[in-house]
Amino acid sequence: MKAVAYTQHGLSISDPAALVDITLPIPAPGPRDLRVEVRAISVNPVDTKVRNGVAVTEPRVLGFDAVGIVDAVGDEVTLFQPGDAVFYAGAIGRAGSNAEYQLVDERIVGHKPASLDDAAAAALPLTAITAWELLFDRLRIPENGGEGQTLLVIGAAGGVGSILVQLARQLTRLTVIGTASRPDTQDWVYALGAHHVIDHTQPLGEGLQRLGIAEVSHVASLTHTDQHYDQIVAALAPQGQLALIDDPGQLDVMALKRKSLSLHWESMFTRSSFNTPDVQRQHELLERVAALIDAGVLRTTLGEHYGRINAANLRQAHALIESHRARGKLVLEGF
Repeated sequence: MKAVAYTQHGLSISDPAALVDITLPIPAPGPRDLRVEVRAISVNPVDTKVRNGVAVTEPRVLGFDAVGIVDAVGDEVTLFQPGDAVFYAGAIGRAGSNAEYQLVDERIVGHKPASLDDAAAAALPLTAITAWELLFDRLRIPENGGEGQTLLVIGAAGGVGSILVQLARQLTRLTVIGTASRPDTQDWVYALGAHHVIDHTQPLGEGLQRLGIAEVSHVASLTHTDQHYDQIVAALAPQGQLALIDDPGQLDVMALKRKSLSLHWESMFTRSSFNTPDVQRQHELLERVAALIDAGVLRTTLGEHYGRINAANLRQAHALIESHRARGKLVLEGF
């Protein structure tokens, strides 16, 4: 099968050797595995982080988001059958979706939204899982709850922010404030349902004051948390909550004590990496997201289509991710 891999970590994405086209054997499914014929993928910051930071002794296939058709199933599979159209975000410890065929545990897979084509659906799984878990599992906002409370989403125009804004606006009563720095990304965040948008290149407190908002109860910091940390602490109300997904080098947790602020990490790979008792929750929430998409409550966050799945196109997509200027999700389709 065709695949795209990296063979040496840390290479500049401008180097043609950073990602290369290779050929691999088609894998055989384990007991709870689906073997999926991959039709479309999207690229996430985690792809670039692994490529840059994780050494390899053999070619490693990256890619987490995927849409495809179930080609074969393991003998303990109960949720799917061959021929099903599926979408999923995979697991950090297994070969990725930048290949014609991929193995994935059925418990972290959902049926593809029927109303979306493959590319539009591929934009969703990783960010939808991350945003859902952050909002409902980490911050513990109940569905249809949050009346009188405010959520500030820092980096709202990116992949996770683009679905988090929709979930918060459509499924809760929170006042949703997104941050974005350019006119096109600000328009994007408003279109996704944010009540307000402020510029994160300017002081956050001043942006909130212009809205007449003195403090917020919840912050979802999706990028550059270390740069905004002091401003986040200042903006949060006493007993407020901060959830983050990025990798700040260092945070002063003592800064949270005076206000009794709580800190919540979200990693969508936790359940699959540790095979937690509730790992099938990711199947359930993807099924729910698909239903919400098909009902018109949520919409795809596809930003740009980068063409066919090959090393040259993936290098271009990685480069845009590393520039931190992506709007929505970057998708590739077909081999």
